[in-house]
Amino acid sequence: MFAIQVKNLQKSFGQTSVLKGVNLFVSGGEQCVIQGASGSGKSTLLHIIAGLETASSGQVSVGSVQVNQLSDDERAQYRNLVIGLIFQFHYLLPSLTSMNNILLPAKIASFSRAELNKLRERACEIARHLGVEHCLEKHSYEMSGGEQQRVNLIRAISLRPKVLLCDEPTGNLDSANSEKVTSLLLDTAREQATTLVVVTHNEKMAGKFSRQILMADGVLSE
Repeated sequence: MFAIQVKNLQKSFGQTSVLKGVNLFVSGGEQCVIQGASGSGKSTLLHIIAGLETASSGQVSVGSVQVNQLSDDERAQYRNLVIGLIFQFHYLLPSLTSMNNILLPAKIASFSRAELNKLRERACEIARHLGVEHCLEKHSYEMSGGEQQRVNLIRAISLRPKVLLCDEPTGNLDSANSEKVTSLLLDTAREQATTLVVVTHNEKMAGKFSRQILMADGVLSE
């Protein structure tokens, strides 16, 4: 299992300090939620853990990986093999169908044909549960925002990531589908011993987590 350790993390954009000495430890296989007002630094923290942004100073380790010491190529491989990412905005490639978007990370990782077939079956099963099976051969521009978000979720969890990082994963969903997504994330994390960190404004979703963390003005508190 992959634990997350953040030590004295600081991040500035120009003269603006966004993260101010953040310290965080999430045990391997633990599920936690981070709440806070817009602009408090929640998304920036998630992006640095994911290797999408670099810190101004401090350390981030995920399992045995020292994220702040990775090269650009190493960070891309780390995201593909270790991290599952779910954003409020789906980032689906419009030139590919939903199924091909879901399979793309596995193809980049050189999965065998047999492995891809298993992944395809798993994607179909999750899509049925989330009510988007009819979207698997559609392109992003043929789907609603909520459908795109659910396809994004399937892509993120299909490779059974060691760590799942979610930034407002229910932001485009109605209450019924928000419930489904919340349950799926928690059930998946528990079944696969995945370390799960969710950033959300959704109070109902946050209430499902036993560990709730508050971020305000670039600082975490519990």
